[in-house]
Amino acid sequence: MAKRPLRLLGLDRSGPLPSATRAGRPLRPWTVPNAIGYVRLALIPVFLVSAFESGDGRGALPATLFAVIGWGDYADGIAARLTGQYSRLGALMDPFTDRLLVLCGIVVCWHFELLPRWALAVLTARELAMLVIARYAISRGLELRINWPGRLAVAPVMGAFFFAMVGLGKLAEVLLYLGLAMALLASVLYVRAGVRQARARAGKDSSSG
Repeated sequence: MAKRPLRLLGLDRSGPLPSATRAGRPLRPWTVPNAIGYVRLALIPVFLVSAFESGDGRGALPATLFAVIGWGDYADGIAARLTGQYSRLGALMDPFTDRLLVLCGIVVCWHFELLPRWALAVLTARELAMLVIARYAISRGLELRINWPGRLAVAPVMGAFFFAMVGLGKLAEVLLYLGLAMALLASVLYVRAGVRQARARAGKDSSSG
């Protein structure tokens, strides 16, 4: 029972992935968690419009919208664990929405020079590389589970954009460097895990053949 609150909040990720989220399972688009995911996606263009209409990328509205979209990731995760409505679509949509939100935050902060552009360029390259890696893993039937550096990197990266948009540039810059370091470490671990899975599968195929 002690583990239940931790599992509900997503802090306890022990055990296998829910079977409904695995490759090859039905998408199951009509669930409560996916409804939250659809709202998150729909708010992203609203965020972009509000940010560019602000004139300098700063303001309560774009910052609030960014925070709502970002925290929505936790909301749909909690909804999935409360209702048991896991789905393959949710497993694919959540990381896509997160990366799209990060890329939109990068666009805004780059355009208005709210954060160092070299760091934003590195973060952009990392996010695009992860999209390629994820697509390759899906095509090969590999399961790349989120690791702790990747999970912990989300808060400082998202926080960097949020605080940049409310005018706290120094704090935003520190958070960006912290999040970027953890995100790059996570990418290395994802690649290593994928290589290990691929080698293990090749070994099984050769032994069975």
